[in-house]
Amino acid sequence: MNVKTSLMPHQVSAVEKLLPSRVGAAFMEMGTGKTRTAIEVIHRRQAKVSKVVWFCPVSLKETIRHEIQKHTDSPRSDIHCFDQKTNQENIPHVFWYIVGIESMSLSARVILTINDLVDENTFVIVDESSYIKGHRASRTCWITDLSKISRYRMILTGTPISQGVVDLFAQFRFLSPKILGYQSFYSFAANHLEYSDRFPGLIVRAHNTEWIAAKIKPYIYQVTKDDCLDLPGKLYKSRYFPMTVDQWWLYEETKNEILSEIMDDDRWNSYAIFQLFMKLQQITSGFLNLHCPTKKPEIIQLEHRRLETLLSVIDSIPEVEKVIIWAKYEFDILEITRVLKEKFGEDSASQFYGKIKAGEPRENEIQNFRTDARFFVATQSCGGHGLTLNEANYVIYYNNGFKFAERMQSEDRCHRIGQTEPVLYIDLICDDSIDERIMTAIQEKGSVVQDFKQEIDKIKDQKDKIKDLVKTL
Repeated sequence: MNVKTSLMPHQVSAVEKLLPSRVGAAFMEMGTGKTRTAIEVIHRRQAKVSKVVWFCPVSLKETIRHEIQKHTDSPRSDIHCFDQKTNQENIPHVFWYIVGIESMSLSARVILTINDLVDENTFVIVDESSYIKGHRASRTCWITDLSKISRYRMILTGTPISQGVVDLFAQFRFLSPKILGYQSFYSFAANHLEYSDRFPGLIVRAHNTEWIAAKIKPYIYQVTKDDCLDLPGKLYKSRYFPMTVDQWWLYEETKNEILSEIMDDDRWNSYAIFQLFMKLQQITSGFLNLHCPTKKPEIIQLEHRRLETLLSVIDSIPEVEKVIIWAKYEFDILEITRVLKEKFGEDSASQFYGKIKAGEPRENEIQNFRTDARFFVATQSCGGHGLTLNEANYVIYYNNGFKFAERMQSEDRCHRIGQTEPVLYIDLICDDSIDERIMTAIQEKGSVVQDFKQEIDKIKDQKDKIKDLVKTL
């Protein structure tokens, strides 16, 4: 396995700090490249490593696979994401295994498979290790116990502590009980935690924290975006997720149906391509707007994973940070806002889209974001021009528009004079879908519709080739 991308200076420092020990922790804030750092450590140890078992939240599995392919020459066939069919009998012989952390508390099938898989020369990674901070949680116990045999272990997270030093015990017990020197949580608690007399289980004070810091210091590399003075003004990160079965079925049916209509009429114009792309993109977002000339428009709703991926990304962003969320459709705006208000409170999100009247109503939404609301949920077509939103340095693209120029306008709402921090832009991408073609066009500074039309024009008299091209969407 060879790496294809270079390290940034702070990643070089991270690798140099982590390599001397067989176990280590990369406490690196989102956007600073902890995945790339872990891949480099694995790369430099690969002569001693037989395989990698990479535990991560289920919502991150596809993203980790893409990151491995982006940064290494490992083919997709050498990366196995655990799914509902993976068991002891059919486990493939590959180098990379990606396993959902949640599965380690819900699935005996996965636990037994991991038990067979992990050996002395396995490199075990727990990504977003705050997921195993609960010392009594079954997934924490299973992952820790089954990984004991491996010589190489690493934890990755941007938020190692959310409730205090109590969160550190289970994470470092996974690495090695020798680091803190306690064989049980009760010994750790007796020396470092003070509990309330009135409220059992409530920790009121931590003791000897300097001792804990000194114990873990040799094994950790910690960095924030503010520490990385070498970082560019704009940082980019992608989060991938798969379609559900119903989405995939409707996606393929819609593609074939529109293809047949266009092929019969031989009308490969920009409008027809736009309609095709729009419907496919809607399906990846969990709905399809059916337009009928004689009836009221009907919306088909589908179970989907885009929203849960959004919430997973938000959970990895510090709670004090404001976040801009760009979405393309009114359906998206309403669904996102509903879920955010249910989880974070009624005043947590401002909306900015076509049905919010110009003038005072829109100004109120902007002012609410600048003062009380944490989230600004807007369409690029409505909010992507003219606004200054420097309050946020985290931007999530729930889905993208079709033009590079539109993307740049929206990016610059918070990346302008007055912004004092690097801005992290996070794209949610549905795997093996129109989303990937849209992202390619944006990265190449083009328009996905016009680019696709040019491809069609080159083969417009060859129907078989056109069908093959459409099937790649």
